Amino acid sequence: MSESIDVAVIGLGPGGEHVAAQLAQAGLTVLGVEKHLVGGECPYYGCIPSKMMIRAADALAEARRVPDLGGSVEVTPDWSTVAKRISDEATDAWNDQVAVDRLLGNGARFARGHGRLAGPGKVVVETADGTEEYDVSRGVVLNVGTKPAVPPVDGLAEVPYWTNRDVVQVTELPESLAVLGGGAIGCEIAQAFARFGVKVTILEVADRILGPEEPEASAVVAEAMAGDGIDVRTGVSIERVDHDPASGFTISLGGEQLTSAQLLVAAGRRTNLSDLGLDTVGLDPDARYLDTDEQLRATDGVWAVGDITGKGLFTHMSMYQAEIAVRSVLGKDGPWADYTAVSRATFTDPEVGSVGLTEAQAREAGLRVATGSYELPTSSRGWIHKTGNHGVIKVVADADRGVLVGGTTVGPSGGEMIGFIATAVHAAVPVAKLRTMHYAYPTFWRAIENAVNDLGI
Repeated sequence: MSESIDVAVIGLGPGGEHVAAQLAQAGLTVLGVEKHLVGGECPYYGCIPSKMMIRAADALAEARRVPDLGGSVEVTPDWSTVAKRISDEATDAWNDQVAVDRLLGNGARFARGHGRLAGPGKVVVETADGTEEYDVSRGVVLNVGTKPAVPPVDGLAEVPYWTNRDVVQVTELPESLAVLGGGAIGCEIAQAFARFGVKVTILEVADRILGPEEPEASAVVAEAMAGDGIDVRTGVSIERVDHDPASGFTISLGGEQLTSAQLLVAAGRRTNLSDLGLDTVGLDPDARYLDTDEQLRATDGVWAVGDITGKGLFTHMSMYQAEIAVRSVLGKDGPWADYTAVSRATFTDPEVGSVGLTEAQAREAGLRVATGSYELPTSSRGWIHKTGNHGVIKVVADADRGVLVGGTTVGPSGGEMIGFIATAVHAAVPVAKLRTMHYAYPTFWRAIENAVNDLGI
């Protein structure tokens, strides 16, 4: 027999968990379904454990800068401290009971299993104890997230490579690591491991690392990584991967072979939309992402939030969309989704903060583009900071409207500096108005004033 409920939330990443909790607190009968860990990728395999690794690695790097600034210090890396912190503080040894209890405490129900659509207003959940069927009166919210993408390289599927899910559980570091992919995840992990003494090589098929970012950002980060001893190879052709338990991995690069004790595959993400029953409600089961309207509706009675909407693989995007979906399910008024000023941060050292359109994207959109930039080492704070002051500020403006449409902040605390530009883009603050502001001296973000003055509009 089918059980009647108001809402089913399939996938309990940050956004899905928030939707389930909020709707349950609003008095609806809510079933949350998750086949893995409640909380999703971010707390167990993504944002939180990786940033603990990066925080430790950055502390080591900063200690090594002491001789250039004020004394001497001896640095002895100890990965066991990091591994213990990730297990104890971040993940509870990859146990989600605290998150499950939090969900139940908010009034929602919980089912551990694989949930899928079975037609309009119908959901089926396959659990360890059998199959459960539900009639859903209000609707279904999907938040099934992504998994690591595996490129079609000969031999790769047969070797014991790592993904981000493996690397955050490492208790002993390898002597060497090859990283397949120079995106945010690959670069962050590469730098963290290198600072703990691992010999690291990044292999990127594109012509630069951090491809979605401005070229200036890629160049600054690549230079900093070279300073950490990382071998950054771009424009490579990866033909085959082999593995031997004794000698490790052999990666064939078109006439050259690279050997490494371990291999991390960080070549992007792929949505978990297969076997979700999308066809039963008229949606394309082979779609890369789900198209949603401004209220996050994919079709009548089905909402989608998070990575599967294709609006950015970020926890903050999932949470932003969750609030919109909650209002929509409850029949409340907006505001609805606005992606004008989507911001993100890459936690390399230097950090990269970005918001809105890059220069290339703005030109592709047909705007009359003006850009302004300023190198952080030449700023007052950068000069004072000295070692470790890599960075650049770049702003992108619509010259016809006289407003910023995007920006990039690279440097120490680059992810924090982007907040200023994100506000300007979101609120469409006139460039003329930005030029009348007070910019605190001597801060890193003061360099934004220089970049704005360099716009020429």
